[in-house]
Amino acid sequence: MTAPTPLRVGLVGYGLAGSVFHAPLVSATAGLVLDTVVTSNPERRAAADAEFPGLRFAATPEELLDRADELDLVVIASPNKTHVPIARAALEAGLPVVVDKPIAGTAAEARELAALARQRGLLLSVFQNRRWDNDFLTLARLVEEGELGDVLRFESRFERWRPQLKGGWRESGDPQEFGGLLFDLGSHVVDQALTLFGPVVRVYAESDVRRPGAAADDDTFLALTHANGVRSHLYASATTAQLGPRFRVLGSTAGYVKYGLDPQEAALREGDRPAAGRPWGVEPEALWGRLGSGESPLTGGGDPVPTLPGAYPAYYAAVAAALRGAGENPVTAEQAAAALDVLEAARRSAREGVTVTLPHPEGPHQEEEPQA
Repeated sequence: MTAPTPLRVGLVGYGLAGSVFHAPLVSATAGLVLDTVVTSNPERRAAADAEFPGLRFAATPEELLDRADELDLVVIASPNKTHVPIARAALEAGLPVVVDKPIAGTAAEARELAALARQRGLLLSVFQNRRWDNDFLTLARLVEEGELGDVLRFESRFERWRPQLKGGWRESGDPQEFGGLLFDLGSHVVDQALTLFGPVVRVYAESDVRRPGAAADDDTFLALTHANGVRSHLYASATTAQLGPRFRVLGSTAGYVKYGLDPQEAALREGDRPAAGRPWGVEPEALWGRLGSGESPLTGGGDPVPTLPGAYPAYYAAVAAALRGAGENPVTAEQAAAALDVLEAARRSAREGVTVTLPHPEGPHQEEEPQA
């Protein structure tokens, strides 16, 4: 049987997201071919051309979309403030779209893009790669198989020790940039909580600017109450001198504690690339989480749980299948909008000192509750 013609991908942006995540993962996916990269930066063009010989380049998104009939998918990995206008233009040009998280600055904008994609009959997907982290895949299996009993509390941390500012739009205080950790790492921890435990009905948050000279939040905490009663405590910080566990999940019969980060981002940054027949996303046994009750894992409590391999390549494999009508969109714009509802509520909670109540999926909206 003859293999189908590869789908041609245009990538907008070749900074961290474009060069470390999207370009390598697209190129590693059967049925996709990286065709064009949009960047006007000569150093980035040279780096892309060296790794992916034969690439075409465009200086602007408009130049790329002028030849939309030569492409099958546009991936948007440019700064946050450009996501909505470029995604809208690509959809209006008749192209399916993948957008790096966050898809937009507001849930309303995300839903407007989703409506446009539905109207045009086009795929609109959001790159939430952390759903394919090794520890998250392992935790999802434990929850699904009932290994913790009824989950009562979910603690999730993306903590780093970066006392010195790096600069760039991610640390900008300009509201148009959607910088800061709430919308950056917060997008990941909120998406994972919603994926595991469903809709959120109440949000409390603390968001601080800790580092001298910083203009955007660099230390953020969210407390979420899910409609099913699970409570999620989520941390995103660049100012954590002693890192906590990546996950601590407490259930009615057992708990799961996992330290360390999924290895895929580090591997991609170092130039390693996923390939058929090679191990990928595998971590050493010393980093496996532990499952048990009654004692800290740091003093030998619980049993080690083999961590499933991480699987970032699975995202673009699912996108390719969806484009060919052989599978579902792996991360929908509607799901991303639900996460933005939580992030917007968290921003308001931190600013006003209130607990924000979101519409219950089966009931009316309630009023915000002031903090004591």
